[in-house]
Amino acid sequence: MRIVTIVSLSFSLSIFFLHTSLLAEDPEKADLLSGKSFIETPVYTEAEDLEILALFDGLRVADVSDGLDFVGLMGNMLVDPEIQPLWKDAKDYTHRIIGVAVTARYVPGNDPLPGDKYDSYEDFRGWEGNWYNSLSPEPFGDICREGSVVVIDDVDNDVGSIGSNNIMIWKRNGARGVITDSTARDTDEIITQKIPLYYRGPGRGIRPGRNELESVNMPITIGDVQVRPGDIIVADGDGVLVVPREYAKTVAKFAHRVLDGDKAGRRNLYKELGLPEDASVR
Repeated sequence: MRIVTIVSLSFSLSIFFLHTSLLAEDPEKADLLSGKSFIETPVYTEAEDLEILALFDGLRVADVSDGLDFVGLMGNMLVDPEIQPLWKDAKDYTHRIIGVAVTARYVPGNDPLPGDKYDSYEDFRGWEGNWYNSLSPEPFGDICREGSVVVIDDVDNDVGSIGSNNIMIWKRNGARGVITDSTARDTDEIITQKIPLYYRGPGRGIRPGRNELESVNMPITIGDVQVRPGDIIVADGDGVLVVPREYAKTVAKFAHRVLDGDKAGRRNLYKELGLPEDASVR
């Protein structure tokens, strides 16, 4: 045991001195060795988020897509159409999401699995709990606030990172919904709870043994689209799109003109057809 400890200490000291040496000779290389993101994560206040979200009030994915065309982002920010809502409300449209992205990225796990090491319920649940706490936690839930949308870039191996319990915690903390490029489980209960969720399909497993948390509030990819913390997410029955924060005001202004024209035209058609007005034309 003592020999192992000495070897481990020697290795740690070697890494420390290597890093120190590189830092002295070439700070940029040392910075890269320790990991570096080349896309800045902007930080906005809650008041700034709510102010920008008010500009998108009532807008549909179709309107906002036209607004993205107006600023030259033609198709660039449209998320893979396979990512669809778990449930839809065709009367009041409560499945729709307009919010500010809080991002998280999970990667496949590479730690050894227990196999038949545990033969009791308690021991195995203890192993699962340790994985949750040390390798695959949910700290992004703590930074959710009014207007947030949880956006999760996850592994595609039938992992139910999102379930009926944790999605309620995120909602309690202010999240308006959840977007993932992977799966979710407890889908019957999530439908009953009426929490908006956009995903690829149902998953059965849980995170232990399947994924590990790589980052929180860093740029991620969802359905081939880049999502940065603070970007605007719009989702409805047509799918999901992302509005880069710097274009949000211009996109929203254009989109409202599209929506106003659409409502006016359809209201006239409703009258001609003798249809009662509904929420989509008011």
